[in-house]
Amino acid sequence: MSPEMLTLFMFGGLLVGLFMGHPLAFVLGGIAVLGAWLGPGAKILGTLINNIYGNAMDNYVLVAIPLFILMARFLNDSGVTEKMFEAMRLLLANLRGGLALTVVIVSVLLAATTGIVGASIAVMGMIALVPMLKYGYNKELSTGVIMASGCLGILIPPSIMLILMASYSPVSVGALFAGALVPGLLLGVMYALYVLIICHVKPSYGPLVPAEERAETSTRELLVMLAKYVLPPMSLILGVLGALFTGIATATEASAIGVTIAFLLFLIFGDRKVSTCYRTLIDASKTTTMVMLVLVGATAFTGVFSRGGGMQVIHELVMAMPGGTTGALILMLFLVFILGMFLDWTGIVLLSFPIMLPIVESMGIDVLWFVVMVAVVLQTSFLTPPFGYALFYLKGVAPKGVEIVDLYKAVIPFCALIVLACVLMAFFPALVTGLPSMLIGY
Repeated sequence: MSPEMLTLFMFGGLLVGLFMGHPLAFVLGGIAVLGAWLGPGAKILGTLINNIYGNAMDNYVLVAIPLFILMARFLNDSGVTEKMFEAMRLLLANLRGGLALTVVIVSVLLAATTGIVGASIAVMGMIALVPMLKYGYNKELSTGVIMASGCLGILIPPSIMLILMASYSPVSVGALFAGALVPGLLLGVMYALYVLIICHVKPSYGPLVPAEERAETSTRELLVMLAKYVLPPMSLILGVLGALFTGIATATEASAIGVTIAFLLFLIFGDRKVSTCYRTLIDASKTTTMVMLVLVGATAFTGVFSRGGGMQVIHELVMAMPGGTTGALILMLFLVFILGMFLDWTGIVLLSFPIMLPIVESMGIDVLWFVVMVAVVLQTSFLTPPFGYALFYLKGVAPKGVEIVDLYKAVIPFCALIVLACVLMAFFPALVTGLPSMLIGY
């Protein structure tokens, strides 16, 4: 089979398998086996096995993934998230759109402590959506801000996605964490400004919290709530990122620090039951297993694709784009956006990086800048139909009256803001490279 036909077969088979509802990991592995048989020959399967276990699964950086996942589960099961939201809601009670702004702020804090999109959206959906609708907030604004802000967990460090990206690129985890921090916070600020502007232009979108409810909590009680429920998660953020950026610890060691702090928060704020701790460990193990299975399948898929000549086909297609380097970059980022409609970020990273990064390096583009650009574009992978995971996460916990069509409409302005952030990063690359240069001399 020619490289061109192999490319069409493998990516066509990938889409067919996903539309049939099969798990991504097994679709990738199955297509790899069929592609090897039809393309370079079954003899390369032995080489792929050696590559999976001797290269991909032997990467020390990947040890940080299960540790960060465990950290996220401990923090989520501690119950501090709900109390943190209540404290911030009361603090911003006198601000129009304050509830939606609270969702953005708490989601940013959750993104920097948990990094699990499903958990952030589910928590915000359960504790914020009902009050927002109850107080008369616009349905699209309420659901959109929860979904978009919840997706920041894969961008703001410490992030599992960034660790996986670093393991498949020449960029270190520390540099990638530093590079993604400003764009992640920039998106959070853009979401907050959008909330404030839309609620100012259309006051009915974000009514004030009733004065009598705010009066039930004194200023002193509010300050105690902020110190008790907001400062501990902040200590987790500073503990992990501080150890990493100052060079005290590697990404794997910093993840161990994060697990320790999260476990202490679980002991302080959680129910401290053995059954809860056991469930936390099981949930973390399931998530870790899912990520690792996709890693195995994607490694096999890209291995066969490369040996069959598919990499060269894609390289020639990208380089033939009109507009030179700019056209090639737009095409690659557009492909990431399209893939986000059908795949989750794990599959996209593992499929695209082995193909795109050699092209990026050959064009002389800063790899750190490009990787962070991809990370920002991947925010849309959770928001765009038909397979936007954020849509289904929120629909699963949303009250009656919130339909899937409402969620589709709600994400449109936030996807536009993500595109705007990419444009700003393209014109001002220092948004990505500035902090790594200051902190670690990138």
